[in-house]
Amino acid sequence: MIMVIVMAAVIWGIGWAMGTPKRARWIMVGLLLVAVMAIQIVLPDGHPLREATGGDARLWALVLAFAGLVWGYRKFLSALRSKAGPGVSPVHETAPKAGFSDTELNRYARHIMLREIGGAGQKALREAKVLVVGAGGLGAPALQYLAAAGVGTIGVIDHDVVDSSNLQRQVIHADSRIGMPKVHSALEAMKALNPFITVRTYNRLLTDDIAAELFADYDIVLDGTDNFTTRYLVNSTCVATKRPLVAAALTQWEGQISVYDPANDAPCYACVFPEAPAPGLVPTCAEAGVLGPLPGVIGSMMAVETVKLITGAGEPLRNRLLIYDALYAETRVIKAARRADCATCGSEALS
Repeated sequence: MIMVIVMAAVIWGIGWAMGTPKRARWIMVGLLLVAVMAIQIVLPDGHPLREATGGDARLWALVLAFAGLVWGYRKFLSALRSKAGPGVSPVHETAPKAGFSDTELNRYARHIMLREIGGAGQKALREAKVLVVGAGGLGAPALQYLAAAGVGTIGVIDHDVVDSSNLQRQVIHADSRIGMPKVHSALEAMKALNPFITVRTYNRLLTDDIAAELFADYDIVLDGTDNFTTRYLVNSTCVATKRPLVAAALTQWEGQISVYDPANDAPCYACVFPEAPAPGLVPTCAEAGVLGPLPGVIGSMMAVETVKLITGAGEPLRNRLLIYDALYAETRVIKAARRADCATCGSEALS
């Protein structure tokens, strides 16, 4: 049995040294245990190899059963957390401080030097609460730059897990975190980047029954989702809760972004896009492809607009839709206006 333990340790150590993901290392250790179990069953009693690996199949059956119970229990707990709703783990919360430490002042010095932000603006960033819907292509760079900028409380909601096909553009995730829920992967990256912020993770799908309560706890909402059902839900909830919405979308080589804010006399998303296109008319990134750096460009713009909204710097993209064509390096700005007959934010809808 000692020989098997040593072999498992060697496999784990070599995998760690080579940077092999934990999941792959566990699979290799599991295959070793299965091979040992097979040896115990196939070889006769007294065989040297069987004796060197434990000598009794029942022993390894108990080990495998215990490992299966531990794995099943962890999966059960993960499923319970996913169904528990938008709760926040206390381990992610940090107590607010009265002032900036020397380390924080040095970290945010380039912000503080900007007259449009300054110390007051950086304090506003630390006190702000921003929710990002989606930790994919657009959410990844937005989350990274919001964390780096020192936004005090950042929420992220997503029900998906990291897949290898995400890594071409979703730069907040890593190969070693394939299979991990995206919100947990994003949490690791954000806290590694800036330990002075609070990150709240919601490993679940955004639905109508939780949206209003969730949004009410934040000052600004960013929509980085890739489906129209969620986009319209995010928009209607932002209108109902009077939250500014920074929303963007991507396809192939082109991206668009705007700030939707009817509370400040700007249009909502439904003013500009009254109806979702027919199914199949607008292909998804999985169907049509997308340039890897493009989400970084548009997602970073989402973070810029959010910083401007929080600090009052410059002129946010209210009443304007910015379209970026990466293939031809062209940027266009289209004026947008609030519609009185809008089914979401119009006078009749709000009366």
